[in-house]
Amino acid sequence: MINVKKIRIQFIGSSRHKEKLDDNNHLSLHNYSDLSNFETLPLVDHIDSIKCSITRLAKIRDALGEHNQDFFSLVTKKDLKKNVEYFLQVMENVLLDERKQVSLRLMSEDDVLSEVEPDAVPNEVRNWLSMTFTRSVSNMKKKAEDKPKFKSVAQAIRAGIMVDRMLRRMSSSLESNVPAQVSKVLKTLNDWNFEVFAMNECSEGQALRYLGFELMQKFNILSKFKIQNLVMQNFLEAVEAGYSKYNNPYHNLIHATDVLQTTYHILNNAGLMSWLSSIEIFATFVSAIIHDYEHTGTTNNFHMQTRSEIALVYNDRAILENYHISATFRLMLNDSYNIIQELTREEYKEFRHLVIEMVLATDMSFHFTQLKTVKNMISLNETIDKPKALSLVLHCADISHPSKNWPLHEKWTNLLVEEFFSQGDKEKELGLPFSPLCDRNNTPIAQSQIGFINFIVEPSLNVMGDMIDKIFEQILSEEQSRTSKSDINDSSSTSESIKKKPIERPWAQHLTENKAKWQILAEEEKKKKEQENSEQIGENKNEDKKNGDN
Repeated sequence: MINVKKIRIQFIGSSRHKEKLDDNNHLSLHNYSDLSNFETLPLVDHIDSIKCSITRLAKIRDALGEHNQDFFSLVTKKDLKKNVEYFLQVMENVLLDERKQVSLRLMSEDDVLSEVEPDAVPNEVRNWLSMTFTRSVSNMKKKAEDKPKFKSVAQAIRAGIMVDRMLRRMSSSLESNVPAQVSKVLKTLNDWNFEVFAMNECSEGQALRYLGFELMQKFNILSKFKIQNLVMQNFLEAVEAGYSKYNNPYHNLIHATDVLQTTYHILNNAGLMSWLSSIEIFATFVSAIIHDYEHTGTTNNFHMQTRSEIALVYNDRAILENYHISATFRLMLNDSYNIIQELTREEYKEFRHLVIEMVLATDMSFHFTQLKTVKNMISLNETIDKPKALSLVLHCADISHPSKNWPLHEKWTNLLVEEFFSQGDKEKELGLPFSPLCDRNNTPIAQSQIGFINFIVEPSLNVMGDMIDKIFEQILSEEQSRTSKSDINDSSSTSESIKKKPIERPWAQHLTENKAKWQILAEEEKKKKEQENSEQIGENKNEDKKNGDN
C-alpha cells in the first residue's frame, strides 16, 4: 500500500536529485524521446509509479523550458496525452489508498466495544460476544472494571427501491425426480421463514442437494458454465456427506441449506440478482453451500487450545473457514465433483477469489471489521465493492436465525446450544477452561440470545439494509447517466416516487418479537438462578452447622 505521507514531491531541487530520479527511471536529462516509452512503466498501484511520474513531469517541465525549440517538436501531443493519463491514474490510485487508510482509522474494534454499561449483559454473554466477534483472546482476563462496552451500529433504514426479476427454469432429467413434497416446499423458496427442517425431512436428509440444484437451474448456471447435471449432483452429494461427517447438531447440511436459501432470498427479493454477473451468482451460491463444509462442531478457539492439526496448518488464523475452502477445492480436483472444470482462466480466477473472500468473511472474529468496512463505503459515498457486499450478505445469512419466526429461531437456538455444550463437555474432559456459553450448568441461554440480537444480528442487518439502499442509489445514478437529458427529467420523478417505497425488511418484526420472548425467559432464568443460589446457601449453612456440632 502506498503511504502518501512518505512521498515528498519536489520539482525544484538540486541537479543531484534530478539525476537520481532520472537514473531510477532510465530517462536521460535531454532525451525527450524517452517520454514516448510506455512499455516499461510501473503499474499504477506500485510505489515506483509515483517516482516515475515525478521524473516524467520534470522532463515535461524541462521541455517546456527549452527556449530554442518548439515544445511539440520535442514531445508529441499523443505522447503528452498518454503521460498525463498515466499521471492521473497514479494520482487516483494514491487518493483511493489514502481514503482507505482514513477509513480504517475512523473506528477501531475498541471503539465498537465502548458504549454499553458494564452490567448491561452477564459476564458469560459478554465474554462470548467479545471472544467470538473480535480477534481478542485476552478479553476474558479483564477485570470487572475493565469490561468492554458495546455500541450498537444500528442505523435508520432508508427508503429504497425494490426490483424483482423472474427467470425461467431449465428442463432437466433430474427435475422429474424431485419428490412431490420437496417440490411443494420449494415453491415457498421466496419466503423469509422458509421451512428448512420440513424440507430436509421430506427429502430424507437431502435438502442441500435439492435446493442447490434448484437454484443452479433457476439461474441457468449449469448451461452457462457447461456443468454436467451428474457432476453437479455428485458435488452436492459429496458436500452433504462432508456436512454429516461429525454429526453436528447445528453446523450440518440443514444449516447450509438455510444459509443458501437466506442468501438467495436477500439478493433476489431485494432485486440484486440483476446487479450480479453469472460468475458472481455461481460463486455466491457455492460459497453459501460450502461455507461450513466438514465443520468439526467446535470453535476456532477450541482448535487453538487443543493445538489441532488444522490449527497448525492455518496458523490459528480463520482455522475452520480456511479449511472449508481448501477442502472444497481439493474435492473439485476429482473430475467427478469438478463443477468448475469448464471455467475459463479468468472465470476461475474470479470465482476462486470470490469464494475465498466470502467464506473467510464468515469468521466471526472479523465481524466488527467487516461492518466498519461497509459502513465506511456508505458514509464516504464510495462505489459499493461487490465482493464486500456479497460477503456481508453471506455473513448476515449465516447469523440470521434470530431474525426468523419464533419456532424456527427457537429450534436453531436449541441446536446451537447443544453443540456448544458438547464442546464444553470435551473441554471438561481435557481439563481445559470452558469456552463462553459452553458450560451446560452455567449458561444463561436467554441472555445470550438477547445479547446476540442486540449487538450482532440487528446491527448487521441494519447495515446490510443501508448497503442495499446505497447500491440502488448507485444503480439509479448510472442508469440516469446513460439516458438523454429529457429521459433524465422524465425518470427523476419516477425515481423519487420509488424511493418513498420502503424496501422490505422481513427480519425487523421477528427480531422485535423474538427479543421480547427472550426477555420473558431471561426473567425466568434469573429467578431460577436466584432460587438455586438461595438453596445452595441454605445447604451450606446446614453443613456448617453440622460440622460445628461435631
